[in-house]
Amino acid sequence: MSGSMRILDIPKRPDPRLVAELGKMVTPHLSDSMERLYASGPQLRPMHKAGKLAGPAFTVKTAPGDNLLVHKALDVARPGDVIVVDAGGFGDHAIIGELMMSRARQRGVAGIVIWGAIRDSAEIGAGDYPVYACAVTHRGPYKNGPGEINVPIAIAGMPVVPGDIIVGDADGLIAVPQSEAERVLASARSILEKETAAMQQITAGTVDRSWVDKTLKEKGYKI
Repeated sequence: MSGSMRILDIPKRPDPRLVAELGKMVTPHLSDSMERLYASGPQLRPMHKAGKLAGPAFTVKTAPGDNLLVHKALDVARPGDVIVVDAGGFGDHAIIGELMMSRARQRGVAGIVIWGAIRDSAEIGAGDYPVYACAVTHRGPYKNGPGEINVPIAIAGMPVVPGDIIVGDADGLIAVPQSEAERVLASARSILEKETAAMQQITAGTVDRSWVDKTLKEKGYKI
């Protein structure tokens, strides 16, 4: 079985301009632009203090509680990549800690996403290097494998294909397929424009709220 395990590269990296522009958008606007169906679940949370995440997905599929292939990813991922690890959502053994985070940062990796646990949470939580995970534990990992690099994965209900554009902020994570990136970007910009106008109306006290009663009446409520 071990002979069939794959260590691949990202087949096609996205246009850096698209990555940068999507990185300016907030995840709620990106999620709304993808029908609110294609985003990670609430279990994956930022473990760092602050800092936006944006970059192409460099995926790792690993056995729960094992980080051998994550170490390999740290050696071969390119600057700007986001290492995205499917560790099965298993929280009993940490996949990375402060040392591996520091190695990733030193190599220019944009951030790390772990569908699993981390440790050294105080050190990671005090900084601005983007780390997302679903659990924290002091228990360390194994280094036995098996695992694969740059294969399709799924984390917290979100499919991730190598090269998808990962965007993360305080609200969570989005994986935008390259084929959808221009459309999603245009939609998110439109939502931002509408919400900016709405906020101006709220500030000025000129919001038209008649739609609330109209909708209630249409649903049979007596007003």
